[in-house]
Amino acid sequence: MQERANSCYAFFATLFVVVLVLTNVIGTKLFVLFPDGGPSWLMGGKPVTLTSGIITYPLTFLLTDIVSEIWGHRRAGRMVIWGFVMSLMMLGILQVAIALPPSDIWTQPDLGFPTGAAMQRAFSATFANPAILLFASMLAYLVAQLMDVRLYRFWWKVTGGRHMWIRNNGSTMISQLVDTTIVNGIFLHFGLGLARADVIGIIVAVYLCKVALAIVDTPLIYAGRWIVEHVLGLEHDPAREGAPLA
Repeated sequence: MQERANSCYAFFATLFVVVLVLTNVIGTKLFVLFPDGGPSWLMGGKPVTLTSGIITYPLTFLLTDIVSEIWGHRRAGRMVIWGFVMSLMMLGILQVAIALPPSDIWTQPDLGFPTGAAMQRAFSATFANPAILLFASMLAYLVAQLMDVRLYRFWWKVTGGRHMWIRNNGSTMISQLVDTTIVNGIFLHFGLGLARADVIGIIVAVYLCKVALAIVDTPLIYAGRWIVEHVLGLEHDPAREGAPLA
């Protein structure tokens, strides 16, 4: 039982890190929500630009909530720190890869393949993020994820272990607001110099999308707890605080 329980925790930790690193990779792709214009109360009806990372990043909060539910906030917090370290490692490796000189060995103009220089420009444009964006995103991640873990434990105590949807949404919605405010406030206002009113409008639009995703993933945490309980035979108890899973 102990080995199976630890293997399950390792699986969730691995899945968390993979989703987080994937978020950093696809987050450079921007897309337009409501290209023909959204509701008038949302950024004055203007199209809303979002990062593709919004597809995967909310899943990291779901995973920390599941781990908090079964293993307690200490193991969930440990998982967050691992994700932070792995993200730093990924960013470092990307900087090394960008600095490597490009090669034209695969260039075949007749077949439409781009030159090595063109590939280098595309690679750099995709992965060479501004330093202030990296700082803002990593700071937002660390603060919001650790806050989510603590808030989950807080709501668990408030509800006496009942009503899991309250602690799931209560922790995620508050921490997502902090995450959205930090990363957009620092990058858009201090990095790009956008007006405060525009930054607030973007923060509201992005946050509302995250709230919608948080509500949608509520059944998933119930499903996750059910699967873990039936696979491991564990009673969900965040108070165990990383105690041996016997």
